[in-house]
Formats: sequence, C-alpha cells, structure tokens
Amino acid sequence: MLISLVILFVLLALPALANPACAVCTVAVGASLEIARSYGVDDAIVGVWAGAMLVILGYWMLSWMDKKGWRFTGRDFIILTSSVAMIGFMYVHELVYTPQIIGIFYIDGFLFSVLVGALVMYYSSEFYQWMKAHNGGHAHFPFEKVVVPIAALCLASAYFYYFPLDNINAEPESLYDFQDNK
Repeated sequence: MLISLVILFVLLALPALANPACAVCTVAVGASLEIARSYGVDDAIVGVWAGAMLVILGYWMLSWMDKKGWRFTGRDFIILTSSVAMIGFMYVHELVYTPQIIGIFYIDGFLFSVLVGALVMYYSSEFYQWMKAHNGGHAHFPFEKVVVPIAALCLASAYFYYFPLDNINAEPESLYDFQDNK
C-alpha cells in the first residue's frame, strides 16, 4: 500500500507529457470496451464509448491529414462519418443485426448507442470549443477539454443504464404489476 502511494505521488509531481487523446490512450479505450463486454456491461453503454472512440480515431486521421497538407471539400464530414461507419465490421464477425423500435427509429440497439456516443463526443467537443471562444480563448479550468466530453459521455451512459434499450418494446402490462382487485 505504501509503495502504491509513493508511486502515485511521484507520478503526480511529474509534468504531464501525454495528449489526452493520444494513440496509446485510444487503443487502451478500445481494448477496455471488449473487457467491459466480458464483465457483463450492457451493450448500449459499451456502444456509447465505442462511438466516442471512433470519433476520436476520426480526429486523429484529420490531424494526420493536416500534417500531410491533404485538404479537400467535405473532408472532415467524410472522415468522421467513415470512422464511425467502421462499427459495421463488428456486425460482420461478432454481432447480429437485430433492429428494434427505439423512439422513431428502427435500428439495432448497439448501433443506436454507437451513434449516440459518436454524436455526444462530437457535440461535446464542439461545445468545449464554443465555451473556450467565449472565454477569451482560454479554458475555464484545467483539463476542461477532457472533462466536458467525459462528463457528457458519462451522462449518456447513465441514461442507458437507468433506461435500457431492452425495455422499449416491452408490453405495458409487463412493465407494471397490475392485479384485478375487484
């Protein structure tokens, strides 16, 4: 226990050298998704984080293309959309596409949560940029760039935890235990 505390304090004293969305972190998140599924975490929650990871991979591709000087019309939209579309490979080997009615959509629950996670990641990053622009180009607090998307993803995960997609198609009488007490 004492050795762990010493290591923790030494690491806290060192300057941070890693980018919050570094390639190693991104691969670690991808590996942790499979671990979470093996521990029984709901696929909708895993899907939220998988969608966010795919958007991060798209941002990495855009950063790499900027370094190469590759710019063309619609580049950001094409790269981010194709990055999120990579989730389709999961349906080739691991998942079975089983659509269900979710609100006004007829879509697989995992795919729906991936799209929600991707949109939450994209718009929370845009929201951070908007907040930073309205604060004179500075963050309101340290690591705000990380906290805003993570908090938004945690809220989306909590929503899917408390309102699982499996109960959407349940019959009303199975949701409530009404008995005839005449």
